Amino acid sequence: MTVLPIHHRTATVRGHEIAYREAGPADAPVLLLLHGFPTSSHMFRDLIPLLADDYRLIAPDHLGFGRSAAPSAADFDYTFDELAALTDEFTQTLGLDRYALYIQDYGSPIGLRLALAHPERVTAIISQNGNAYEEGLGAEAWAPVLALIENRTPETEEPVRGIRSLDGIRWQYETGVPAEYRDLLSPDAWHHDATLMARDGQDEIQLGLIADYGSNFALYPAFQEYFRTSRVPLLAVWGEGDQVFVPAGAEAFRRDLPDAEIHLLPTGHFALETHAPAIAELIGDFLKRRAGE
Repeated sequence: MTVLPIHHRTATVRGHEIAYREAGPADAPVLLLLHGFPTSSHMFRDLIPLLADDYRLIAPDHLGFGRSAAPSAADFDYTFDELAALTDEFTQTLGLDRYALYIQDYGSPIGLRLALAHPERVTAIISQNGNAYEEGLGAEAWAPVLALIENRTPETEEPVRGIRSLDGIRWQYETGVPAEYRDLLSPDAWHHDATLMARDGQDEIQLGLIADYGSNFALYPAFQEYFRTSRVPLLAVWGEGDQVFVPAGAEAFRRDLPDAEIHLLPTGHFALETHAPAIAELIGDFLKRRAGE
């Protein structure tokens, strides 16, 4: 395998600088990688080199995350609709008219909004702990978030603030990872995320997005209808120990996509931290068989 370089680039969308990682041949099939909370395209650092021989991989940092611009909540309406619209414009800026989607956590409702808007562009979906079903919500992890969604007050905001603390972020990385894989987790990952989450303005940015998560629940029926009507090839590679998006969310895809391929891996929410080579192998095989790529 030739190790191709990863380029760290920026694009300007609506006057905002969007940072992204890119690797692979310019004429290869595109895999658009959409990260979740509280991370960035940094989460794909191990996966990208494993697939770059055969695919053009593009991994943007959502606005407010990673190295992308982070305008204040007073200057940008941080909702999932707006992040999806911005991502759509980002793909158009780069001239992407056909792509497979890799969706994780926040990347799932963002990517699935792209699929609803442009079903003809999406060749396949890889969902890595990227939820689209109510049964995928871990009850304990979601309790404070659901309380905030129902009624945003200083009292309901306070428990949620801990989610983006160093301890809260580390919990997301470590929880559900078996002991034999625990030493594969790089502490650099949660320290990287926590540093970016501690920047000025992040409190309102992240609280706003969490409070808006209910808009994703409202779209679950539309996402599921898209699955049924499009029959989009779908691969779910899921950390079975995830307590945020539990394995039932992966299994639920078969309700609307009977041919969905489901793989539960012995790891947690950030499955790439421990199983990037296995996931890369599953993706390469899946896309060649199911997406003609």
